[in-house]
Amino acid sequence: MLPIIDAHHHLWDLGANRHPWLQEDPPPAFRYGDTRPLRRNYLPADYRRDAEGQNVVGTVYMEAEHDPTDPLRETRWVHRIAASHGLPQAMAGAAFLDRSDAAAVIRAQAAMPLVRSLRHKPKGVARPQDYDPAHRIPGSLRCPAWRAGYRHLADSGLHFELQTPWWHLPDALELARDFPGTLVVLNHLGLPADRSAAGLAGWRDAMARLAEAPNIRVKLSGIGVPGQAWTPDSQAPVVLEAVRLFGAERCMVASNFPVDGLVAGFGTIMGGMRAILAALPEAAQRRILAGTATETYRISL
Repeated sequence: MLPIIDAHHHLWDLGANRHPWLQEDPPPAFRYGDTRPLRRNYLPADYRRDAEGQNVVGTVYMEAEHDPTDPLRETRWVHRIAASHGLPQAMAGAAFLDRSDAAAVIRAQAAMPLVRSLRHKPKGVARPQDYDPAHRIPGSLRCPAWRAGYRHLADSGLHFELQTPWWHLPDALELARDFPGTLVVLNHLGLPADRSAAGLAGWRDAMARLAEAPNIRVKLSGIGVPGQAWTPDSQAPVVLEAVRLFGAERCMVASNFPVDGLVAGFGTIMGGMRAILAALPEAAQRRILAGTATETYRISL
């Protein structure tokens, strides 16, 4: 069984830290539905139990929407967890790019040994038919204040973790071209939740244009569809299309656990990814399962 670097997972201790989306009522709307099953501690022992048998040899922690008043507190907590439990080997922290303290927070995050990237989910519209390339929604990818904070990433040496639906990928392409020195890691395949013919065509076109930017990487993750079983047959079209567009050298697998546990088990997802990728040459499989993440997040095992 080829080794895996899980490029995107979460941990949380709801007794020690504040995560508003997991602790406040009513629960926020979420693409997978009810998030209340996630309202429990999820620590390294829980992750290892879920990942058992999948030959996961390293992991990357993704910021988990910790208390926005103190993003560095989450980073320090993750470093303590890593020192005590041996994972994660790298992490993505949080920074709020449209705030006045963005530059200071980016510098502080960059000084932390495990931090390789930062995430701030940009605002946008909920439906592709509402997308307007001329928009300047506050907090969006085209927002001047948001982009003013983003430019500090180039000096920090950190990557940017982008989570946005596919209809905002034209904005992401513009961002990548305007800041070619910053690597952008697209989370969750651009969220291709609409698997209708029209939905997949829109997603495919947006991804094809995004692939033109060399400073983009893609996480093959977070693609569960509520009410549908996670199977290799159902997920192969989007996974293999992303690999075709970006190449194995720019793609990496990730579990998005425990969040994706709302739609499927860890073994179902990672075993399914192995099955989908099995038709590719072994070198490409190794790259997607571990090599791209190892390089992107500078992981030394």
